[in-house]
Amino acid sequence: MEKKFPDGFFWGGATAANQFEGAWDVDGRGPSVDDHVMGGSFEKPREITVDIDPNKLYPNHDGIDFYHHYAEDIALFAEMGFNMFRMSISWSRIFPMGDEDEPNEAGLAFYDKVFDCCREHGIEPLVTLSHYEMPYHLVEKYNGWASRELIGFFERYCRTVFERYKDKVTYWLTFNEINTGTSAMGATLSTGLIQGYEGPMSGIEVTPQQCYQALHHQFVASGRVVRYAHEHYPQFKMGNMDCFILSYAATCDPADVWANEQEMRRMNWFCSDVQVRGAYPSYAWRYFEENGVKLAMEPSDLEDIKKGTVDFYTFSYYMSSTVGTHDDMEMTQGNMTFGGKNPYLESTDWGWQIDPTGLRYSLNLIYDRYQIPLMVVENGMGAKDEVTADGKIHDTYRIDYLKKHVAAMREAVMDGVDLIGYTWWGPIDLVSAGTGEMRKRYGFIYVDKHDDGTGTYQRLKKDSFYAYQKIIASNGADLD
Repeated sequence: MEKKFPDGFFWGGATAANQFEGAWDVDGRGPSVDDHVMGGSFEKPREITVDIDPNKLYPNHDGIDFYHHYAEDIALFAEMGFNMFRMSISWSRIFPMGDEDEPNEAGLAFYDKVFDCCREHGIEPLVTLSHYEMPYHLVEKYNGWASRELIGFFERYCRTVFERYKDKVTYWLTFNEINTGTSAMGATLSTGLIQGYEGPMSGIEVTPQQCYQALHHQFVASGRVVRYAHEHYPQFKMGNMDCFILSYAATCDPADVWANEQEMRRMNWFCSDVQVRGAYPSYAWRYFEENGVKLAMEPSDLEDIKKGTVDFYTFSYYMSSTVGTHDDMEMTQGNMTFGGKNPYLESTDWGWQIDPTGLRYSLNLIYDRYQIPLMVVENGMGAKDEVTADGKIHDTYRIDYLKKHVAAMREAVMDGVDLIGYTWWGPIDLVSAGTGEMRKRYGFIYVDKHDDGTGTYQRLKKDSFYAYQKIIASNGADLD
């Protein structure tokens, strides 16, 4: 059996507007949630402020200034061989407050230029409509997705960009890593349940009732938007996006096995069961009852969810963890969540356990469950890169990670999984969502920007740039 990916496979990279665009207050853009979050580190959590303090550093304000470097960056992506670029639209660049009646033309015009540039290079945009940001005004006034009113605001925003870019974008995702909303870590990143909150991101406390009510509003909004797209733009392909944190039972103790099954349902299956299958899963109702969750919903909500199922499933995959019930289980930290340490795996500098075989396993699990096309739209490793005196970056660790995960995907394709695309997270260095750092670098392209805000923004190709270029050119056949 020939080891390669199917013809027409999408190869590319993934970014988020809030982490790399910069130009946070340029051309009418309004402040977004991420613009109120300062920098941090592995040891020190990022902090949120209600008012933006001009004397403090908010790394997302500048990102890596893609806003003014987009043509250069897209040309570099094309040089690597990309035929897909996953990016997001900043909601607050289109509707600065989020609840206005009329969009900001300057913001719409910017994405026209980006999509036109992609098309000129033969790159298909994959666009996330809400990627870990929303206009901060919607937090101040409505407490984010706690309010049902956001459904209508999101619909208006989506209808605006659908009509504007109907001839430039075919592939769309509604909410990035929507399942982070099941826990406190999603309160800032996804659901915006931080009205009036100041302090560390890790200090936010939310109840299951708050989490799942906000998620219900997102499910209804996603369902309505997907249904609208299918009815008005039949050429569109609409997808979901989950943060897939694979977990294994820590031991063969049946109690550990069942604990892991419950965690897999809560973290990895719940949101996609709703968005792919079109209904709340049977196991959800017991969880709701036992955790005091009573969803407020309108009579049409379940129908909106049922008729707004997605065409393809996408997910991020960085690491795996273990789940157990024994007090002596050693813990580790990765991907903004805690899990059990796996003694068979190595970890990155930020504690993320490296598990390429887990990607093959995850792809099989997901495809067996849903039987629709899949994309891995985030995968990568944050690492500390050293620039040599002659301007080189020899990132052999990143190349090794890349090759092992591509090989795992290739095996999954041979297993029968309908995998249609792969976009590496952060093909160019950008601000980390979890820590706000620049030194936690993911890119195949180095950006001269540092945690203290200094830098020239010069772009440099790392060794991994050429490794990925070779993989793409061979359609994944050449991993030597």
